[in-house]
Amino acid sequence: MSKDMTNGIDTGIFERRESEARSYCRGIPAVFIAARGSILTAQGGTEYIDFLAGCSSLNYGHNDPDMKTALVEHITADGLAHGLDLHTDAKAGFLSAFERHILARRGMDHRIMFTGPTGANAVEAAMKIARKSTGRTNVIAFTNGFHGVTMGALAATGNGYHRGGAGIDKQGVTRMPYDGYADGVDGAALLDQMLSDASGGIDAPAAIMLETVQGEGGLNAASSEFVRKIAAVARKHGALLIVDDIQAGCGRTGTFFSFEEMGVTPDIVTMAKSISGFGLPLALVLVRPEHDVLGPAEHNGTFRGNTHAFVTARIAIEKFWADKSFETELAGKAALIEKRLTELADLVPGAFLKGRGLMRGVDVGSGDLAGKICARAYEKGLVIETSGSEDQVVKVLAPLTTPVETFEKGFDILLDAARETLDTTKIAAE
Repeated sequence: MSKDMTNGIDTGIFERRESEARSYCRGIPAVFIAARGSILTAQGGTEYIDFLAGCSSLNYGHNDPDMKTALVEHITADGLAHGLDLHTDAKAGFLSAFERHILARRGMDHRIMFTGPTGANAVEAAMKIARKSTGRTNVIAFTNGFHGVTMGALAATGNGYHRGGAGIDKQGVTRMPYDGYADGVDGAALLDQMLSDASGGIDAPAAIMLETVQGEGGLNAASSEFVRKIAAVARKHGALLIVDDIQAGCGRTGTFFSFEEMGVTPDIVTMAKSISGFGLPLALVLVRPEHDVLGPAEHNGTFRGNTHAFVTARIAIEKFWADKSFETELAGKAALIEKRLTELADLVPGAFLKGRGLMRGVDVGSGDLAGKICARAYEKGLVIETSGSEDQVVKVLAPLTTPVETFEKGFDILLDAARETLDTTKIAAE
């Protein structure tokens, strides 16, 4: 037994038995025992402000009291814990709320397909739907895109480190430059030109898939013009438009869907992370009726539809999306985040803001520097992470419900951490 015991917890168990594949806990080694709103509590009572939010899986914070109450009531009343894809009152409640407050208000006629509980599984299903619906196999994806690490999703993922973990060739995807990837190159126009040329070398695609803001790719935000052009290219060449809204959805960019103000209606939308509202596993695919082509259980899974997640997801929709008040609140917080991150960018020569809405960060030009800033912030009581091709972006994914005063305190910690890191780096260089 490990001698590293704290409050009766054998903290040595993590290194002794957990796989080397563990990641976040390496830079954030505290043992957390409780959480509420935007505050994490570690053993011993140390509190941390959470600017990670389960990588945007906790957009409504930890243990929202209304969702918690509904879930406890469901469990104590012997509500179903698992129902395959059977009809249940919990599923009906979620579907009705989603239809009324999300789809109908946005004029969307999409069907809802429940997949296995991960975002990657939703992406796998979306790619299969597009291929079966069109009879084609090729999928267009983009540089720095991240869609998951199962084999189909990994083929569409750009990150070399994750792709290298497959141990086998990844096929069926053609990659094109994302908006702003290459100076002076219009990726949408280039794609159109290559697809229009019989010798362009790109097979007619089943789908074009993109994130409107690339979360793991470094908070690269596509312009509305670029997204509209890609949608037009998809229509012109008979491909389906898939928007991966797994990280950027559920209010992260300021509206429920990240594409709402862009003038496009995707054929397929993938969602996971915060769709349950409570951090419970749930993933789904929204698909227009004419492309709802998979037969019964053709894409199945034992956990396709989490009954407990249906309960909390319904509350999340009814509480935060029944009217425009939450969106109005988010706009104010987005402005605050931009203001404070501008202060961070001003500290680092050449640094610049990235992202959109409440999915923002600062590219500090170096993964080493970004990592040191986040590590120092953690020591001072702020949980925050990096993203980007070289982990060079200090990324803010705080719960959308974070109070303004907590935001301010968190940014004060982040700025202090950046100043201390820069001072240390300067002294070391001298």
